[in-house]
Amino acid sequence: MIKKWFKNIGPGPLVAAAFIGPGTVTVCTLAGVNFGYTLLWAMLLSVIATIVLQEMAARLGIISQKGLSEVIRTELKHPLIRGLAIALILSAIVIGNAAYEAGNISGSVLGLETIFGDHSFNLGILKLNVFSLFVGLIAFVILYIGNYKTLERILVALVVLMSLAFLATAILTRPSLKEVFKGMFLPKFSNDNILTIIALVGTTVVPYNLFLHAALVKEKWNSVSDLKYARKDTIIAIVLGGLVSMCIIISAAAIKAHEVNNAADLAKGLEPLFGNFSANFLSVGLFAAGITSAITAPLAAAYVVSGCLGWKSNMRSRRFRWVWIIILGLGVFFSSVGFKSIKIIKFAQVANGLLLPIIAGFLLWVMNKMSILNKHRNTLLQNVFGFIILAIAVFLGIKSILKVFNIL
Repeated sequence: MIKKWFKNIGPGPLVAAAFIGPGTVTVCTLAGVNFGYTLLWAMLLSVIATIVLQEMAARLGIISQKGLSEVIRTELKHPLIRGLAIALILSAIVIGNAAYEAGNISGSVLGLETIFGDHSFNLGILKLNVFSLFVGLIAFVILYIGNYKTLERILVALVVLMSLAFLATAILTRPSLKEVFKGMFLPKFSNDNILTIIALVGTTVVPYNLFLHAALVKEKWNSVSDLKYARKDTIIAIVLGGLVSMCIIISAAAIKAHEVNNAADLAKGLEPLFGNFSANFLSVGLFAAGITSAITAPLAAAYVVSGCLGWKSNMRSRRFRWVWIIILGLGVFFSSVGFKSIKIIKFAQVANGLLLPIIAGFLLWVMNKMSILNKHRNTLLQNVFGFIILAIAVFLGIKSILKVFNIL
């Protein structure tokens, strides 16, 4: 049974690997430190929303045998609307992923530095971080191999490593199960926690994952009969990813202080309470979270660009490789020299805030088209869930934009 399950693993773990990056780890850390277990329900909501949208993306990829960006390019007939949509997607995904890639690599470096200490050297006027170059080299080699099965196996292994590390950390903190379940099923809202709720949902329901999933699923499956495997793969992987995020919140809730600002601080904060083991487990988890996102972010950007511009989505093609090499290279450079690309990241936040409801809306429209999906289009129940998530996405988009411009 386990052998059969491993045989039918698809891109689900890659999606989980993509949304559990250092940003997710940091947001979950702050949620646990500041609000204890009370925001676990927001992560549960995020997991449900992600499963609904990613299942649609997977179904679209299997039935149409096209990526989401390819479908957008072919289905939007009006040249102006199509041009605007492609420009928004390219700017949000490509520039956004380049900015976030630096964060992914920096997060992985934080995990290594917590265990091994700082390792930097001066090169002229620049101070380069050895671990940034090391993480970038690992990501480069894995992506350059250009073999989907190899990539899948490596990321499954890293996701399992990350899951075990964060689960072990959470268990070591000996949480109250009663309080955990209370936080998971009894929602609490306040002016103090609303932005953290937005951040938890926003860091889990990621626009570029919809493109990545639809593009990768056809590498694994090409038959309608494979839909059941794709659904199972999606649900198991995203639930596992949600469990990891919850474990981080639970671990952070054990710290009764407010000086924790990121996951590296959390690792140090756990050490005097629970010993070196908890700090080391969390550091390993942070390293795995960073490196999985450092692999998937450039890969997603390459698929998006290929689909939008009508290129072949071949992992070994020269154009495809140049896109991810540029994204990865920018991430390594900005991470290594410690460059804080505030303006780029602000632009990425605004663009992604606009992009999620637009992409969610387009996905719902496509998933109801008989010409594309025939009898596999959305059911009434799927549409109800989809439109509820779309409303949440619009709310999040408005809130994130207001936050960036300091209006909120």
